[in-house]
Amino acid sequence: MTHDHSHPHDHGHADLSGPTENPIMIEVTRGGMVESVHRGRACLVDAAGHVLAQWGDIAAPIYPRSAIAAIQAIPLVESGALDAFELGDSELALACASHSGEIRHTRLLEGWIKRLGLTAEDLACGPQTPTDPDSAADLIRDGEPPSVFHNTASGKHAGFLTTARHLGKPIQGYARFDHPVQQRVLGVLEQMTGQDLSRAPWGVDNCALPTIGVPLGALAYAMARLADPVDLPDARANAVARITKAWKAHPHLIGGKDSFDTRMMQASGGLVLVKSGSEGVACAVLPKEGVGIALKIEDGSARARDVALAALIRAANALTEEQWTRAADLLTVPLVNRVGREVGVIRTAEGWLSNGE
Repeated sequence: MTHDHSHPHDHGHADLSGPTENPIMIEVTRGGMVESVHRGRACLVDAAGHVLAQWGDIAAPIYPRSAIAAIQAIPLVESGALDAFELGDSELALACASHSGEIRHTRLLEGWIKRLGLTAEDLACGPQTPTDPDSAADLIRDGEPPSVFHNTASGKHAGFLTTARHLGKPIQGYARFDHPVQQRVLGVLEQMTGQDLSRAPWGVDNCALPTIGVPLGALAYAMARLADPVDLPDARANAVARITKAWKAHPHLIGGKDSFDTRMMQASGGLVLVKSGSEGVACAVLPKEGVGIALKIEDGSARARDVALAALIRAANALTEEQWTRAADLLTVPLVNRVGREVGVIRTAEGWLSNGE
């Protein structure tokens, strides 16, 4: 664990010193041998911008994907759109989610879009088979195709549509990089990360939204400011407080019944807020400690991402040992074959977290 006092939010001038080789974080065993390994980079940052611990290169940009959904939801609250349409914590949680397409998610979304006076056709995310296997099986049994409401990102899209509706901006093209709602989100991301992103690389996410390249350290700093918004202007601090309250209150809406995000938050009793993203990205917010965590698995592996984030949360001492007993299989995940026999594990690589301490 490399400790320093660099600031990741100095508009591209951060001194993110220390080792930059991305360490092996996760091992996958089979029988008596390590069969595969996953490298990654990660850091813990506080709300003052101090890097408390880092592994690998945290200055290089990554696409945060949906791990920043809570930041993308800030304009929904800050603009007054959430209150204008009399929406509550449930909808706000869904705006911060990558949900699994269970009926509790889709029903809430259908009611939300109807309240806006819009229809499924207005959502730009596209249909997706539910990531919850039971919900996917239900659709097959009933002979129904998946809809846009089953898309993991449909809650975020509903939030953007709400903001566009409230501000009188066009509904068409709301997911485009140059749309006023996405430009507003970009401005919030710049302010929360402390970065000038005007020349940052950007791409298009699976759900059609822009995703912006942000240094990993700056991403962790933004998460720390969600954990402790002490330096934010009052209006933004109030918005952040409402977002984290909804995030904490509805872990089942953020993910789904068997998802890592939901299980981790339920086990922690709200002491940790987590949000994973595609391509091995994940973030965590530790409100009690005022700390943010950001993680990127180099090969984009979800199996490595989840175990690594659990290990980082444990290293931060955010949960009690009793709480970890409810989440032990998140730290070391059994590898099970087709007949249900455990044949190996996905685990933290020996020495990774203590390296350099």
